[in-house]
Amino acid sequence: MDVVERFSFYLEQERKSPNTIKGYLLDLKQYIRWFQESYDRDLTILYRQNVLEYISFLKNIKILNAKTINHKISSLAKFNAFLIQENIQSDQVVSKADMMKIQTSYASPTKITDLDVKKFLQNVLESKNKRNYAIVVLLAYTGLRISEALSIKMSDFNLQTGECIIRKGKGEKQRVVLLNSKVTHALKDYLLERKTCIMAQSSPYLFISKKRGELDRTVVNRIFQSYSEIITPHQLRHFFCTNAIEKGFSIHEVANQAGHSNIHTTLLYTNPNQHQLKNKMELL
Repeated sequence: MDVVERFSFYLEQERKSPNTIKGYLLDLKQYIRWFQESYDRDLTILYRQNVLEYISFLKNIKILNAKTINHKISSLAKFNAFLIQENIQSDQVVSKADMMKIQTSYASPTKITDLDVKKFLQNVLESKNKRNYAIVVLLAYTGLRISEALSIKMSDFNLQTGECIIRKGKGEKQRVVLLNSKVTHALKDYLLERKTCIMAQSSPYLFISKKRGELDRTVVNRIFQSYSEIITPHQLRHFFCTNAIEKGFSIHEVANQAGHSNIHTTLLYTNPNQHQLKNKMELL
């Protein structure tokens, strides 16, 4: 088992999500490739001087934005901690203190309008694929992350009470989300169709494919790409938060429904979006 595989196992033991692990490993592999191309040797441990040169490379040669660079620094800091735990290295040469300072954006992250979402949902509805329609309606009106939606099992929701337990939220946090009538109607229609699928008998998951028990997120991403050039699963999450606040939800109610661990994340959605800010600038 090479060091990358061992690092992956280390992250799994820390109960990191598959997407988090994927991000860490991608960042590490990119650093290893840069190191090998720069010094013509294999990576054994991390040296602070090398890490600082890499950060400079990301800033000045690759010209990446600060958020992307900070993600890569965070990944190297985690890899450094792994090396120390494995007794491969004794000193911590990179930490989150090396991250670039970023001014918090004032604009809301929501980039799509209510009309954009309604047109998108209608396009999926007219495709007559009840599973796909149930997925997009669920995301638009609950604020779920795509990984949370795909991990829902048949025993996790009750359409009579309009409640669903999210057992694998970010940070392994569990919460109950509410389902409105748009969601429950779409799910009821899909469940009738789901009964006819061969995998329905063997899979505990709500959303299934014809060939496997659990629907893969890459399939969902392709669904979105088929019906819209601007709407993604994460943009629907942003839309939900803004829409809920505009409809009178309190900050804490939105935070609970969306599973925000930090209330400041939710507060972003009370701000005007980028387009609205630009319009205001023209008034000056």
